[in-house]
Amino acid sequence: MVGYSRCSSGNKHRPRMSLESVRHFLAAHAPDIAIIELEHSTATVELAAQHHGVAPGQIAKTLSLRAGDREVLLVTRGDARLDNKKAKAVFGGRVKMLPADEVAAVTGHPVGGVCPFGLATPLPVYCDVSLRAYDEVLPAAGSTHSAVRIAPLRLAELVGAQWVDVSQEAA
Repeated sequence: MVGYSRCSSGNKHRPRMSLESVRHFLAAHAPDIAIIELEHSTATVELAAQHHGVAPGQIAKTLSLRAGDREVLLVTRGDARLDNKKAKAVFGGRVKMLPADEVAAVTGHPVGGVCPFGLATPLPVYCDVSLRAYDEVLPAAGSTHSAVRIAPLRLAELVGAQWVDVSQEAA
C-alpha cells in the first residue's frame, strides 16, 4: 500500500508560507531535524550540491509527476534520470512532469523547493532506491533557499513513502 504524506492546514502557495508548512510538519513529526536556510539559491541540483558542499547525487530531488490520472511525488537522487520504461511499469502507465503552476498548486511548494513535507494536498510519495547509495541526503524544505539533512530511510518513513526502482543508473 502506498503511503500518503501528512499535509499541513492553511498552506498558502507563497514560498515563505511553503517553508513555514515544512517547519510546521517537521516540528510535529521530526523536531530533531533542522531546516538549513542559505542566502544563495539551491533551486537546481548543481546549485544545491555546490552550496551544501555535497555530491550532486546526495541532493534528493522531488519530482512532481502525473501518472495516468493521478499526481504523485517521486524523490530520487539528484544525478539520477527517470527511466520511462521502469516508471511506466511501476506506475501503471505513462508518466510526465507536472507544469510549474500545477506543481505549486498541488504541493504548495515552488519549483526548486518541492519536497514531500508539509504538502498542500495529500499525495502518494515514492522514494527511488537510488537514494540508498547515501547515508544522508538533502531534500529541499519548501523554498529555493532551504533544505534538510536526513537519512533516506527516515525520509521515506516520515512521509509514508513506498520504495520503487524507476531511475537510470547515475552516469
